[in-house]
Amino acid sequence: MIPLSVLDLVPVRQGSGPAEALAETALLAQAAERSGYKRFWVAEHHAMDGVAGGATSVVLAHVGHATTTIRIGSGGIMLPNHNPFVIAEQFGTLDALFPGRVDLGLGRAPGADMRIAQALRRDLARVSELFPQDVVELRALLSGEPNLGIRATPGRGAPVELWMLGSSLFGAQLAAALGLPYAFAAHFAPDLLDQALQVYRRQFRPSSALDRPHVMVAMNVIAADSDEEAVLLCSSMDQSFVALRSGNPGKLQPPVPGYRQSLPPTALAMLEHMRQASAIGSPETVARTIAQFVERTGADELIVSGATFDPAARIRSLALTASAVA
Repeated sequence: MIPLSVLDLVPVRQGSGPAEALAETALLAQAAERSGYKRFWVAEHHAMDGVAGGATSVVLAHVGHATTTIRIGSGGIMLPNHNPFVIAEQFGTLDALFPGRVDLGLGRAPGADMRIAQALRRDLARVSELFPQDVVELRALLSGEPNLGIRATPGRGAPVELWMLGSSLFGAQLAAALGLPYAFAAHFAPDLLDQALQVYRRQFRPSSALDRPHVMVAMNVIAADSDEEAVLLCSSMDQSFVALRSGNPGKLQPPVPGYRQSLPPTALAMLEHMRQASAIGSPETVARTIAQFVERTGADELIVSGATFDPAARIRSLALTASAVA
């Protein structure tokens, strides 16, 4: 059985708010732990009514206290938004709270627009150029090698598992050069998946953290008792993608029967394109689709994304998926 993990955006449903979303994320993490998932990651997004995971390290502390064994981590921290020293302290603190359970996935995309960049007091054009340097600095702050003359406390010596995230060739090349495990965001940006994995594996240089390439790929997965039910549940996520690409993101909406059939051809084509890395259906359909995807990518791990309007349906989806893959 390929290891499975969960990527959660802490979705805020129509008619509810961040408090409910955070409570539902904790329940989802507990369910993932019960079903044998390896990791539970939260992604950093800002100023979106439908996403409550902006303060990622705080959310991870909440998830950590709700669970006991599952690894918790960022999928990811968008490093251009942050000072590496502060992130070292935050994730060092998480490791002190939850020893041996903390992952730190790093991304180069800001997860925000220029207005948010100004609010964060960041020059995104400049700090994006410095991303490789910041990753090296952050790794040194955590490992103590080389000695930068300043100690992150907590942080230094914390065995935080560092990951490079990406949806392009840049992240693949940087992960390979630094000898880090690599996670590809195929769930929303599938175009360069195969090429990026080839680049990463071909250019990989062993490091003290990793002696050979290690790949995790993200895909959208929603399992239900039947294909028809899964497609209906997925319509909430479909609405979110269409709204985001239309420049009008909002809260997660209730499912709509026949939603895809109601879309104009351009919106439907966009949705189908983004859904290339997806397994939506009955346990049999999900198992077959995941097996084909693993064969195509040679992934060492999979991390499943996806949201349903009914939190109980998402919990059931995780259980059905784990059983189907097993």
